Amino acid sequence: MSEEFVQTLALAHHQAPVPLPAHAFCHWADNLLALLFPERADRQLSGADAVAATLSQLRANLIALLRPVLTLHSPDAVAAALDARLPHLRQRLLLDANAIVAADPAAQGIAEVVSTYPGFYAIALHRLAHALHQAAVPRVPRLLSEYAHARTGIDIHPGAHIGPSFCIDHGTGIVVGETAVIGAHVKLFQGVTLGALSVAKHLQGIKRHPTIEDHVVIYANATILGGNTVVGSHSIIGGNVWLTDSVPSHSRVYHKAQLHVTRSEDPNADISFSI
Repeated sequence: MSEEFVQTLALAHHQAPVPLPAHAFCHWADNLLALLFPERADRQLSGADAVAATLSQLRANLIALLRPVLTLHSPDAVAAALDARLPHLRQRLLLDANAIVAADPAAQGIAEVVSTYPGFYAIALHRLAHALHQAAVPRVPRLLSEYAHARTGIDIHPGAHIGPSFCIDHGTGIVVGETAVIGAHVKLFQGVTLGALSVAKHLQGIKRHPTIEDHVVIYANATILGGNTVVGSHSIIGGNVWLTDSVPSHSRVYHKAQLHVTRSEDPNADISFSI
């Protein structure tokens, strides 16, 4: 290895921003969720004193993690603001869990959804990341969203605004962009994309992703694009729909499938494809 290459790396390390302890932040987020929802915990906490001590420790851990990352805000102030939001955050997540239980015939109850469902976990980390995003914490919100993405296959930008009673069914492959706005009682199936019509850099900072109003169901692999695109309340968007224009409330948008079924008496005449 050349000395020049070593010097190049040394200069890069010197000029790099403060290291982001990714594992520690993700571990903190999981521990916070385990405090809010004992169904996710490895052990039970015995009484209010233990809960208060754990909460205090998590607050101290967050302050220590944020101290080298924040330059414009006080870590103590960010941690205090998050503390104040925890009751609201837990209530929102309980609404999400109940929405999943109500919508999924396979769900056996809140405990199962909270402890095992990837959709709930992705929503939970999003709501936490969104709170930090609103507090203008750099990098960490995206870190948490990508952590959830890696674990669940669900990619929700921390800037997206998501209303109460949000339900993700299965979830693998869902993409929700930064400026998407999702109302209350919305249900998304796997493969849904709420994206932008263009990814040009000059569009940074403007609304690029769609608005989904209340009580909307979007089925698998539907793609809805554009910052001016609005899906009206109580609408149903069918599977594999490609939508770039707004639709009014109570709309039904779907493809009419044309299936061709053939049967051959000669098995050797079957069509074979090599992929």
